Amino acid sequence: MSERTPEEQDALVDRISADSLTTRRDYLRIVATVSGGLAVGSTLVSAGVLHRHGDGAADPLKVADLLPKGRAVTFNYPGEEDRAMAIRLDDGTLVGYSTVCTHLACGVLWRDDHAEEDGLYCPCHEGVFNARTGEVTAGPPPRPLPKVIMVEDAVGAVWAVGTARSGESEEAGLCRGLVSRNPGLADRAGCGRQR
Repeated sequence: MSERTPEEQDALVDRISADSLTTRRDYLRIVATVSGGLAVGSTLVSAGVLHRHGDGAADPLKVADLLPKGRAVTFNYPGEEDRAMAIRLDDGTLVGYSTVCTHLACGVLWRDDHAEEDGLYCPCHEGVFNARTGEVTAGPPPRPLPKVIMVEDAVGAVWAVGTARSGESEEAGLCRGLVSRNPGLADRAGCGRQR
């Protein structure tokens, strides 16, 4: 390697210093922009302007005539823009979740070749959820997946009948939806005692 002259070293130091200032300035702009966007988004969600999965009441939706063990089916519920999934676990248990990751809203996938502890996977940032509970088992997601409440009728058809927000019990989610659709029926079902 050849030695640099003092003038070349000074020029290099000046160029690195100028790049550092630009980088810091750009970094601060990015941080300010992202922080502002997060603040605006949080305000809109809390004000009810932006939709959250599990908000609003929906009618029951038939999602499959039959769902065999170890299989999953995707559908939209409670609204057309709400991506969801019903899963029949290997022991026959029927579960349902929003397929919108609680980290950055990427799509969550069912991995039928994995154990239920890591059966739901978000490939965007390596988020992993327990297929039985919806709880986070790895990665950056901050909350469990919102639940879609699934039932099976007498002939084996699978229905979505309500939603529960992240961390909300299925009973509380059903009552929240029932109170908004039919307050009298909600009272008869015992939902008035939960308010």
